[in-house]
Amino acid sequence: MSRPEPLIQTGDFIGAARYAYLDAANIALTYSGAVEAVTHWYEETGEHASLFFDAEAEARAFAPLHEAAARLLGVAAEDIAVGSSSTELLGSLAWALAPPRGSNVISTEVSFPSTVYPWSRVADHTGCKVHLVPARHGCVDEQEIMEAIDDSTALVCLSHAEYATGQLYDLERIGRVAHNHGALLIVDAMQTAGAAPIDARALGIDALVCGAYKWLCGPFGAAFMYLSPELQNLQPGLVGFRSHAQMWDLQAQRLELPDGARRFEASTTSFGAALGLAASIEYLLEIGIERIREHNRGLATALRDGLRERAMTLHGPTDPVAQTSVVLTAPDGIESAELTGSLAAAGIRVSPRGSGIRISPHLYNDESDIQQLLEHLDTLR
Repeated sequence: MSRPEPLIQTGDFIGAARYAYLDAANIALTYSGAVEAVTHWYEETGEHASLFFDAEAEARAFAPLHEAAARLLGVAAEDIAVGSSSTELLGSLAWALAPPRGSNVISTEVSFPSTVYPWSRVADHTGCKVHLVPARHGCVDEQEIMEAIDDSTALVCLSHAEYATGQLYDLERIGRVAHNHGALLIVDAMQTAGAAPIDARALGIDALVCGAYKWLCGPFGAAFMYLSPELQNLQPGLVGFRSHAQMWDLQAQRLELPDGARRFEASTTSFGAALGLAASIEYLLEIGIERIREHNRGLATALRDGLRERAMTLHGPTDPVAQTSVVLTAPDGIESAELTGSLAAAGIRVSPRGSGIRISPHLYNDESDIQQLLEHLDTLR
């Protein structure tokens, strides 16, 4: 087994020294600098309230995350909106777009529900159709996604990588087909941002949402959305006092939306979490997203090789181009809940998924974590 170069310093992820934590696709370990940023904000606000977090501080509270997320995606800070969750932001966008009766929305039947539900709710109101491309053995044929797009398609909304199998889509290819039919490409990046480079403009992404607590190693309670300049004149589905161009000009009789994506920032939120997410993104960018991807790929390759040597069934994409560091396997003769419980008792954390287990190493893992998992599996044979 090759030895990937360690990417982190001692203390960056406290839990990494305690467990073989292989569950980033569920909840990643949080970067200690993000924890410090969140803790500092709550301690200072809790003790000093508006003496610390005054009107000016609240008005510019999202600026660090605007800048960090923009760098992550290769876009401008004005293209980024901040919210509490990707679901909240996607829901507001869904109501802003409100595809009409006679149009259709394309996604997949193996998408995480939050990627589809906002469009299903809007469809109940407008009468548009939501078409979910079927999967075979847990994976979707990209060609079938593109064949489902027609001149009635309003938008294609996909997870960049599917949550269960880690199947990675060629967004540039799919987006080109969508745009040729006048449709938008909207992306849920929860399973790739922080683990794979994303150049939103080069990929032809019209909008993208992402939360903090998976591969970005941030805290719960913060998320961001990228909006291409062409979509920044939309009327948000959710509005609040922050929606006005001059947020502290508190007059209920008018609403003048600001320029840029921040018109989708409606109200107060977990400001400390937003600062923590900004800190975690900056940390990952300093290491280098491409380095992180290669590190994770090395671990996933070693894991797949070890599972094959043990004649364990692998699920998910077989084409390496479509693979991420998410590995889905289904051991014979043992239920997934029993297996994950046995692994947890040995200090190894993975997720049960259907009849199998999902294993997802990240930058804080090394080859010893993979070996510990494989050796424990040997004891169960």
